[in-house]
Amino acid sequence: MRKFTLIAAAAASALALSACSEQTQDAAETTAESAGNDVANAADKAAAATDELGDKAAKAVDDAAAATDELGAKAAADAKQEAAEAEASLHNESVAEAKKD
Repeated sequence: MRKFTLIAAAAASALALSACSEQTQDAAETTAESAGNDVANAADKAAAATDELGDKAAKAVDDAAAATDELGAKAAADAKQEAAEAEASLHNESVAEAKKD
């Protein structure tokens, strides 16, 4: 009878451990899925933030290029004006006449 009790207890323990192990596996699987979802969400947010920063950087470059073009055009106009004034002074004529030359 004692052997039977020991065998029954061992079987019950094995069954309990098996059920516990299955629950542990289910919990581990759920945790892994949750962690995977968290990583995917974080990656999506990082990609969106990177895209946004890229767009801001592109706009800043475009704005800088436009400002550079504007400054270049102003510098060219100023240089042309100064050249016309110098020529007018040399030839004893008006600046308008010097610009025509």
